[in-house]
Amino acid sequence: MSKNQIDRCECNVIHQNIVDAVSGRMPDDTMLYDLAEFFKAFGDLTRIRILWALSESEMCVCDISALLNMTPSSISHQLRVLKQARLVKFRKAGKVVYYQLDDIHIRQVFDQGRQHIKERQ
Repeated sequence: MSKNQIDRCECNVIHQNIVDAVSGRMPDDTMLYDLAEFFKAFGDLTRIRILWALSESEMCVCDISALLNMTPSSISHQLRVLKQARLVKFRKAGKVVYYQLDDIHIRQVFDQGRQHIKERQ
């Protein structure tokens, strides 16, 4: 087989029992769309850096800006995307707004991704 040839099934037999079993367990398109949107939020280096920082500690925009050497408006924009994806949440303390990961699941997804990368190196 040449390097450019793609692995593909050369049979034309449909394994109907497998297709039926998987079809019965497949989530609806709305759920799959939401899942795609969830993972899309992880597709930006700045957002990953913010998530990493927030996995270590609750932080305000100014703290994240200083850590990542970026403007507060750039950080705020990315935090808005992360809030919309429900990856981060915030709390106000006087005039300061503190951000943190939305829940333990976000940390677990992040850690699983990191573990996958480490195993592949």
